[in-house]
Amino acid sequence: MQTDIDPRSLIGRKAFDRNGSKLGTVDEVYLDDATGVPEWAAIRTGLFSRDAFVPLEPSELVEGTLHVPYERSLIKDAPDFGVGRHLSPEQELQLYHHYGISLTDDTDPPSDHDFGQIAGD
Repeated sequence: MQTDIDPRSLIGRKAFDRNGSKLGTVDEVYLDDATGVPEWAAIRTGLFSRDAFVPLEPSELVEGTLHVPYERSLIKDAPDFGVGRHLSPEQELQLYHHYGISLTDDTDPPSDHDFGQIAGD
């Protein structure tokens, strides 16, 4: 995803899955504490609104909407951690595994590293 976009500008944008089905609206954006790069988005989904976390890499911002390269069913089944607080390293690892994303160095992040800072905090 483009890293020059203000992550707060993603909040409120519509999000779509790989097939163009509407997922919902971006509710929160989580930054990597070490780099400050937007890493996860929480998307408010459906009638019984719950937030589903989706990776922002390799998602794309296309014509003002977020396009997530995963199936709607996989996104809906993502672990639900609630919003408004940091993601723990363990929670982030669960999300990486859920989406089949391997960490670049194939190791677990250090247990004392905070992940998932909310944009604007």
